[in-house]
Amino acid sequence: MDLSPGGKLSSENPEECLKRIRAFIRVLAMRKKHSFNRRVSIGDLLTERADNAAACGFGEGTTMYDNVLVLGDVRVGRHCWIGPGCILDGSGHGLEIGDWCSISAGVQIYTHNAVNRSTSLGRLPVDYAPTKIGDGVYIGPNAIVQMGVTIGDKAIIGAHALVNRNVPAGAKAYGAPARLVAMDLSAPSSPAPPDPTAASSDRTGRSAPGS
Repeated sequence: MDLSPGGKLSSENPEECLKRIRAFIRVLAMRKKHSFNRRVSIGDLLTERADNAAACGFGEGTTMYDNVLVLGDVRVGRHCWIGPGCILDGSGHGLEIGDWCSISAGVQIYTHNAVNRSTSLGRLPVDYAPTKIGDGVYIGPNAIVQMGVTIGDKAIIGAHALVNRNVPAGAKAYGAPARLVAMDLSAPSSPAPPDPTAASSDRTGRSAPGS
């Protein structure tokens, strides 16, 4: 199928071109369904998840859907799964994700926010702070991790959580804003750095994430 300038398709009626392209997409979709029993977006029909991750320099065995938005300095370790529709924002001095993490569909992890810039009508700058996710962390669907947060090894973040404070290693944090609901005493003895505002039953949230 020649799509180059002067090629066969370029001289055809646009409707005929679309017809042939759609037929090709249907073939790819059927192959994906047969191989993996799933329906995915066109981008994921044309790419392989392992290749997407490797192109970003992520670790061995890590996979990432094609429609994930990756900004700035994002470093991801080995054997991670990054689901569809995620935002990995490393524009604020870096986002680091460890090994064996599951970043579920729709998760947004930020290293910046534009709250002060917007509310000051541009008088104040965008705020930046690095964010770090440890090894073996599970982040549930549609959770938001705000800038400057550290999540310790083997922590579990519930679906739709708003994580605006550090979460220690082995902890479970649910809700918006996220509150600690359990601690795993078998977790590594190197928790996230001390934070006087660590996630707790305090329901006062920080500013919303950047855009």
